[in-house]
Amino acid sequence: MKAAMIPTTVLLAVFFVVMVCIGVYCRRHSTDVNGFVLGGRSVGPWLTAFAYGTSYFSAVIFVGYAGQFGWNFGLASTWIGLGNAFIGSLLAWAILGRRTRVMTQSLGSRTMPDFFGLRFNSKALKVAASVITFVFLIPYTASLYNGLSRLFAMAYPGVDYAVCVIVMALLTGIYVIFGGYMATAINDFIQGIVMLFGIVTVIFAVINSHGGFSAAVSQIAASGENGWQYTSFLGPNPTFLFFVVMLTSLGTWGLPQMVGKFYAIKNEDAIKKGTIISTLFAIVVAGGCYFLGGFARLSGVAVNEKGVPANGFDSVIPSMLEKLSPVIIGIVVVLVLSASMSTLSSLVMTSGSTITLDFIAPLRKKETSEKSKMLMIRLFIAFFIVVSAVIAIFQYNTNNLYIAQMMGVSWGALAGAFLAPFLYGLYWKGVTKAAVAVSFIYGVGLEIAQLLITLGFVSVKGIPVLEFVFTNSLYSGVFAMVGGLVLVPVVSLLTRKTKPSDVDEIFKCYDAKTTVEITDSLGK
Repeated sequence: MKAAMIPTTVLLAVFFVVMVCIGVYCRRHSTDVNGFVLGGRSVGPWLTAFAYGTSYFSAVIFVGYAGQFGWNFGLASTWIGLGNAFIGSLLAWAILGRRTRVMTQSLGSRTMPDFFGLRFNSKALKVAASVITFVFLIPYTASLYNGLSRLFAMAYPGVDYAVCVIVMALLTGIYVIFGGYMATAINDFIQGIVMLFGIVTVIFAVINSHGGFSAAVSQIAASGENGWQYTSFLGPNPTFLFFVVMLTSLGTWGLPQMVGKFYAIKNEDAIKKGTIISTLFAIVVAGGCYFLGGFARLSGVAVNEKGVPANGFDSVIPSMLEKLSPVIIGIVVVLVLSASMSTLSSLVMTSGSTITLDFIAPLRKKETSEKSKMLMIRLFIAFFIVVSAVIAIFQYNTNNLYIAQMMGVSWGALAGAFLAPFLYGLYWKGVTKAAVAVSFIYGVGLEIAQLLITLGFVSVKGIPVLEFVFTNSLYSGVFAMVGGLVLVPVVSLLTRKTKPSDVDEIFKCYDAKTTVEITDSLGK
């Protein structure tokens, strides 16, 4: 083993041992479905906030998005990270956190599809939501491995990418299958600390390698004929920047693996503290990732005739880091591995529980026992991990365009289908079953159309409005979410007869009285 590899190997070995030990330790919290999937709804603010943040930010952001948007927007890409912090974290917690926790506990809901089934008294909506989750989380999960390939190639020259994927999948499977949600939450906390420390360290190292902040900014401004645009307040393309901010920030409100964190939080105090912790975490991690990406044009990567990196945007961040010290490279590898494993664990937990509780169990004629549900959840978690790893390896080796584009539309389809009916369902009694169904069809349909257009099966050339909407999956994803927010109330008003009959009873959970200590309320 080369001397440069030793720091990385030591850090990875310690990291892996800790992850597995936590999984084994948390087996005692996973004796029933409620404990395995939600940690008994008793998870505190720090664990919940870090679980939310680490599920939000993965290797896709650090390697892919930071490189791509940093190259396209320059230092203005930092706005994406700040949007993630204040829209995707602060507002999400403030608007969704409390009401999600109260209503899901009252309904006995354990997953997002389960919420749709119970809130709207519809088995069909529950099954439909579980199918959408199942279909679109697999390619989303597979995409998490992509950011690892170049970093591991940089840290371990000659090591096959498939080995990296298999090791990551195996270790994630061990601690999730053994320890369930609680093991995931504790590991997310540790991985979050690694991410906080890692991103701050890397930013300082990269800026210092270019002579400090002022010198680095000056180098960006002088990097080309219009280099100054990449140091401006809103960058060279504010419209595109706005769409990126909206999709990556507002989109989290409709993602099952994100909203599910609110189901498990312990109490009111945990929600208040979690809101602050989660926001600060996002400012450092997301803001830091995109701020680092803002220096992309100093990476030294080769560009093609179109002026973009010849080896793709995923090559930008690794190129920025490869000249740093072995210790910093080791920290980066553990940072990206932490980001990937935390998001992967959240996704497979969501996928496994959803397909078991919301699809398989309702279709069975006999009542499924807790023991059988636990076994099925664990089997499906293993299934999701294996399938996503196989897809990732296949996509890497074949550069399959269909799979790559499918990964791109997953976020938009899930957020477009679920955000509006979930948000309105928490606040408004008037949402109808028909409106929820329309939102599902519209969100998924728009992103399938995006996929077909991107792959060249369908053309919208000559139709200006559609050309704009389907510019790429970022644009169509935003239109999917915004369209749902408009369609749900409109369709609800036109289809009042499909409103659930027990909606008044469901909303009584918000009127329940509770006694608090004088330190929490001064009273009248």
